[in-house]
Amino acid sequence: MPRVILTAQVEDAAKWEEQFRTHGELLGSMGQSVTHFGFTGDNEVALYSEPEDLDKYMQALESPATADAMGNDGVIRETVRVYVLDKEFTY
Repeated sequence: MPRVILTAQVEDAAKWEEQFRTHGELLGSMGQSVTHFGFTGDNEVALYSEPEDLDKYMQALESPATADAMGNDGVIRETVRVYVLDKEFTY
């Protein structure tokens, strides 16, 4: 199962969280049922998810619906970074 971390700067983390919690249907369309997230006092957010299908996730991430949702949530789009965790270190 793919693992993905998404980071971004937002205008206001409290507002972002309030709006983000309304996007269950959109997030479900990305092939996931839970997203773990947190933010800093500097309005930086980090999200972790395990989508069923990485291609479907990435396609939905680039969709107009996701762009609209991010805009509504106060995401500063040019700060969005996506990391696919495709390596492992077992010790």
